[in-house]
Amino acid sequence: MRILLVEDDALLAKATARGLDHANFVVDIATTAEQAYHFLASYDYQFILLDLGLPDRNGLEVLKSLRRKKNKVGVIILTAQDQIQERIAGLDAGADDFVVKPYDLYEVIARVQAVLRRISGNVSDLVQIGNIAVNQSAKQVFINEIEVELTQKEFHLLELLILNRGRIISRESIENSFYAYDAEVSSNVIQVYIHNLRRKLGKNIVRTVQGFGYIMDENY
Repeated sequence: MRILLVEDDALLAKATARGLDHANFVVDIATTAEQAYHFLASYDYQFILLDLGLPDRNGLEVLKSLRRKKNKVGVIILTAQDQIQERIAGLDAGADDFVVKPYDLYEVIARVQAVLRRISGNVSDLVQIGNIAVNQSAKQVFINEIEVELTQKEFHLLELLILNRGRIISRESIENSFYAYDAEVSSNVIQVYIHNLRRKLGKNIVRTVQGFGYIMDENY
């Protein structure tokens, strides 16, 4: 599967492309909007990772151009921590998801795969984890068909664990993921959210890996 990565930071682009390559994606890198247009005219891409802060023009223009042409290719926008309005504009313009820099490559790959499943129609919004059912679109959680109320940030953490099920997520990666809410989150606050998930959903919903981070086991 071919992905176009539009990112002007050469080191970040190279590292991201390497991770995607290991996940069996073929990656082309464009460092400007003009290069992106050239690649898009030359190849048929199944997915685009699009930085909005390009040197020659705003990446939103690239996204809007795609959607005006009825191009339904999956798009995840890459944004800085403090650019909330930019993220909102990207989603309004037709992006399927966003990832906040600095990002974890495993999360990027998981989100790409999730969007691809949605586009292909091979995914249900309902995720079953033991006796826990998670409706990702409605942001609802049920245990034995009884709804359990989670805060927005608790649900975000649960969703992150689900996306990375079977993989350890570092505390730093979890903290960075909360920048989407324009809030600095310390390790202590993360521990509170973890405690709340265990209290509401069961103590084994997430396991602490000392010195590394947290994991939702695949066989939970």
